[in-house]
Amino acid sequence: MTDSKYFTTTKKGEIFELKAELNSDKKEKKKEAVKKVIASMTVGKDVSALFPDVVNCMQTDNLELKKLVYLYLMNYAKSQPDMAIMAVNTFVKDCEDPNPLIRALAVRTMGCIRVDKITEYLCEPLRKCLKDEDPYVRKTAAVCVAKLHDINAQLVEDQGFLDTLKDLISDSNPMVVANAVAALSEIAESHPSSNLLDLNPQSINKLLTALNECTEWGQIFILDCLANYMPKDDREAQSICERVTPRLSHANSAVVLSAVKVLMKFMEMLSKDLDYYGTLLKKLAPPLVTLLSAEPELQYVALRNINLIVQKRPEILKHEMKVFFVKYNDPIYVKLEKLDIMIRLASQANIAQVLAELKEYATEVDVDFVRKAVRAIGRCAIKVEQSAERCVSTLLDLIQTKVNYVVQEAIVVIKDIFRKYPNKYESVIATLCENLDSLDEPEARAAMIWIVGEYAERIDNADELLESFLEGFHDESTQVQLQLLTAIVKLFLKKPTETQELVQQVLSLATQDSDNPDLRDRGYIYWRLLSTDPVAAKEVVLAEKPLISEETDLIEPTLLDELICYIGTLASVYHKPPSAFVEGSRGVVHKSLPPRTGSSESAESPDAAPSAGQAAEQPAVIPAQGDLLGDLLNLDLGPPVSGPPLAASSVQMGAVDLLGGGLDSLMGGSGFTAPGPAAPAAMGAPLGSGLGDLFDLTGGVGTLSGSYVAPKTVWLPAMKAKGLEISGTFSRQVGSICMDLVLTNKALQVMSDFAIQFNRNSFGLAPAAPLQVHAPLAPNQSVEISLPLNTVGSVMKMDPLNNLQVAVKNNIDVFYFSTLYPLHILFVEDGKMERQMFLATWKDIPNENEAQFQIKDCSLNADAVSSKLQGSNIFTIAKRNVEGQDMLYQSLKLTNGIWVLAELCIQPSNPSFTDLELSLKCRAPEVSQYVYQAYDAILKN
Repeated sequence: MTDSKYFTTTKKGEIFELKAELNSDKKEKKKEAVKKVIASMTVGKDVSALFPDVVNCMQTDNLELKKLVYLYLMNYAKSQPDMAIMAVNTFVKDCEDPNPLIRALAVRTMGCIRVDKITEYLCEPLRKCLKDEDPYVRKTAAVCVAKLHDINAQLVEDQGFLDTLKDLISDSNPMVVANAVAALSEIAESHPSSNLLDLNPQSINKLLTALNECTEWGQIFILDCLANYMPKDDREAQSICERVTPRLSHANSAVVLSAVKVLMKFMEMLSKDLDYYGTLLKKLAPPLVTLLSAEPELQYVALRNINLIVQKRPEILKHEMKVFFVKYNDPIYVKLEKLDIMIRLASQANIAQVLAELKEYATEVDVDFVRKAVRAIGRCAIKVEQSAERCVSTLLDLIQTKVNYVVQEAIVVIKDIFRKYPNKYESVIATLCENLDSLDEPEARAAMIWIVGEYAERIDNADELLESFLEGFHDESTQVQLQLLTAIVKLFLKKPTETQELVQQVLSLATQDSDNPDLRDRGYIYWRLLSTDPVAAKEVVLAEKPLISEETDLIEPTLLDELICYIGTLASVYHKPPSAFVEGSRGVVHKSLPPRTGSSESAESPDAAPSAGQAAEQPAVIPAQGDLLGDLLNLDLGPPVSGPPLAASSVQMGAVDLLGGGLDSLMGGSGFTAPGPAAPAAMGAPLGSGLGDLFDLTGGVGTLSGSYVAPKTVWLPAMKAKGLEISGTFSRQVGSICMDLVLTNKALQVMSDFAIQFNRNSFGLAPAAPLQVHAPLAPNQSVEISLPLNTVGSVMKMDPLNNLQVAVKNNIDVFYFSTLYPLHILFVEDGKMERQMFLATWKDIPNENEAQFQIKDCSLNADAVSSKLQGSNIFTIAKRNVEGQDMLYQSLKLTNGIWVLAELCIQPSNPSFTDLELSLKCRAPEVSQYVYQAYDAILKN
């Protein structure tokens, strides 16, 4: 007979009967009674009154009975702690039982009884079990340590159990090793600061050996532990990858994903040129494809993980497009996820089959899925330029079907295609306008209004179309109202005579009749713009729009790197870091991928100025865009290193707040732009006024007399930065370097939360204080800022040498630009060399390091030249007259300690102008060209 009979009784007075049966002399009767007690307990009856009677049944050799009693004990020990102490003796005795199953059972139950009073009695039996000769007992004891640590961490540390656990990592039995790793990982997770899993190559080797022999869950624990290890070099990373790769063919999908996590993490350290790197990419695809033949729930988890992997390394699955094609019987959640991955993998090679597939999906019955499919066609057009034409014709075919929701989605995506490829596909506008009446969804209506407003000059009846929307203005959603307001203002600026009445009507609707603050504000801004300065209004409203990027829904790179470290966990399904959904302090350690090979920081501290030799060893090329972003992300995000003591007051406002969680959380944008042709012109332009000095950043005292400051030039045009224009120059004031900026807001919204970050550069230039913009920057407003700089940042040789790459963040986005700084801002005040020293150094520097330059048409005599150059820290050491020509011998010193020696020969070519011959000698000859540019700029201004 089955055990179901125990659950069927509902007698009264049952407790008394059970009590009698529990105290019976017959073993069988006792066993039956305990089964009835457990059954009652399972269905929620309170049988705690029988505690002493059940505990008495513990003294038995029958394993089944013992298990049942232990089960009861675990459940009721909390509510009856005083009674539970009675059972301690039996535990201690059972831990020395000859049968290893009973020893393990006793130690497992001890770990589950969460009663403080009992824990100290259990330390001795646990210590014995951790050193038991039977591996089954040892593996159970290992997990018990983690449970005990959760109840009383201090006790576990005092008793030395953690050290015993660490020793178990070297155990001969793979299951003991796996459980020890699991226990230590669990403890380490709740105490992130403790360095429990102190892994080294020897212990890693033991873990890898155990990996082949333990159960699937043991393998997962070991693989997760390996993923937290940082190999010392790429050879160790490769050897670990080689030993983990066989796990990819495991039947358990959790083991496969854990192995993928380890490989994805360690691949960061492998050079892409290695043959092994290519082999590994090929090996990763089949197991991921195999996961997609499981049941739908597992498929979904696999697809969410694949989505992350494809964003990080699309090359792994680029040839596997077909497995992501949707099957008719896939649940909707699987279909949508597959669709997403198809777009991520779309490329010129496979776009034809992707489009054919998507067109098929657009005729399905599932409305949600059809919408996503239509949107996917648009995303493909934006991603693969060569396919844009085919995508547009596919969308037009879909519009011809006249299926309402298909038409609306198509219009939304065509708007994006217009944004990506202006002046290319506008011929389809007529077809779109035919479907105007069928649009009832806010997003589609807003998209159509945008198209009409943007291309008003090509649509004859644009005013009639917009007027038809205006009739029900107050019933529209905010999104449509805002779009309508902007579209009518655009129309007015393009056809002012015909649409004056229309624009007045919409402005009064938006400002007087609306209670939506966003709409009112936008209405007032347009009203004022149009009434005070129509030309400015035209520049603002009809400004050239930035092209939209192909992948707007990519996960931001730093978050993606963190999520790759959590493959196979809930974080990879939610696409959120654990800190976003795990309550309390557990499990919120931020993980990140190891640095890519070759991009590791130099060993010496950035404070040590590079000598000429060091400078020459640095790579002279600018790394790829990805690396530049990486460099910016790797910059220290604490408060900036303070430069001269004068800047202390401006350092006090912590930079971290201004950065709003650090620039690392924002760097999702595209890489740097190359320095534009306008930048070098800054060096030879006429004299500009220096902004305030460092003693008083607001009320300027002006620069030191004679220190040359180039006029400001535009570094970042508003077109490229969503309305933020940055112009600036560099100056050297009172021994400190400043970046003098003018920030202009040419957008329609207020800008705030400004912050600035430099990429590594040749001379270690870095901000010495946060970028202080004290009040939010309103539209059409400018603010002048003098940002103190120092030279203690990270050093990397740039090309050209004086190239500076900058990221500026505000509440809208992060923007990148690069500019060239004149080298004379790096000439220090103590650059005057002693005469004897000058002679000795000049002879000492080899002749091949000498560079000759000519400065033409200079209108100054020798004394004027000398005093002008001294203003910029180029010091004259001696002056001679040789055959009617004046010879000046000069020295200067750069912030990184490089000396440059100069001989300047002044020969009058006609009464008012002279030509100067300049000879420069330096131990780092690559500097000479830029020193000459500084001479030329200073003397000609």
